[in-house]
Amino acid sequence: MSHKNLNPLNPSKLKRVAIVISNPSVSTTTGWPVGFWWSELTHPYYKLTEKGHEVEIFSYFGGKCEGDAMSNPEDPGQWQAEDVISRGYIHDPAFMKLLDNTKAASAIDVNQFDAIIIAGGQGPMFTMEQAPDTVQKFVEFYEAGKIAVALCHGVAVLRYAKLSNGVYLAKGKTVTGFANIEEDFADEAVWGMGALPKDKHLMPWRIEDELRKIGANYLQAGLWKGFAIRDGNLITGQQNFSGSETADVLIQAMGE
Repeated sequence: MSHKNLNPLNPSKLKRVAIVISNPSVSTTTGWPVGFWWSELTHPYYKLTEKGHEVEIFSYFGGKCEGDAMSNPEDPGQWQAEDVISRGYIHDPAFMKLLDNTKAASAIDVNQFDAIIIAGGQGPMFTMEQAPDTVQKFVEFYEAGKIAVALCHGVAVLRYAKLSNGVYLAKGKTVTGFANIEEDFADEAVWGMGALPKDKHLMPWRIEDELRKIGANYLQAGLWKGFAIRDGNLITGQQNFSGSETADVLIQAMGE
């Protein structure tokens, strides 16, 4: 028996959520290995399971998944050293086992879940285009009237997500995602490390620019500010510091 079974919530109100993380890949700009961002998996996972909701982890293609090194609170770079939630999960053998052999997003039965979350990290920016099953599953949740959530660079899904009528899902929607000012900050950081020449960018394209191009109403709360927004059954979170805020909006949307 886990703490979830002891949660005092009315069992009839408990929900099932699928979190989809990116598979390991290689950045075409830096040559670095990339994957999902730890806090964008662990913070929503913690918030949801603490409430007693059931969460299952999937990936674009299935198999073993790994987080971006810089998102690991124990990485020598100490970029996310304050992330004690991820630190705890990384030392939880049962949780880590969930990442050893994930099911592919194509295996998600929309009828068996109440919401889907596309987590971010650098991985989505280099692999989402090759993950049509993940994009389609996101659309299926949305068109079924269930809650479709994308966080940080996971919002990359909206660059490709089109409704059954061919219209971009995000067109006319109020959304957020990794902001240009945050991309500028990240570029400056890698330039300072000497990892990229100053005429190159860390990301191959930018969330904010692409959302605006497809007719979305893009908003952001400022550099590294936790922020999430809901428009109907679409929820988006700004960046890696927005995992808890995004989960809170989702929990409210699910009727708790």
